Amino acid sequence: MGKRMFEEGEASWSNDLYKADVYVLTHEKREPWVQEGTTTFYFINDGIESALEKAKQSAKGKDIRIQGGANTIQQFLNAGVVDEFFIHIAPVFFGKWYPTI
Repeated sequence: MGKRMFEEGEASWSNDLYKADVYVLTHEKREPWVQEGTTTFYFINDGIESALEKAKQSAKGKDIRIQGGANTIQQFLNAGVVDEFFIHIAPVFFGKWYPTI
């Protein structure tokens, strides 16, 4: 997960939302945030390779989900470690709506 995504959700996420270890890519040094339940956020300062290796160990053979903005996703895509991905599009329209004929 990218740092911005984490920061946007930190104040409002319920405990144990992910029910798994979460690795946050950041330059900030911070102790892990252990929530009630099974979610712990770890803050990774040494790149995507380290985060991916830790996630693989935690996942024990299950799939790993990468979340975040374009920068985070592009780092993993450029490293060639993404097997499958989904794009969620939230369209935003400005101004008046005009019907199409």
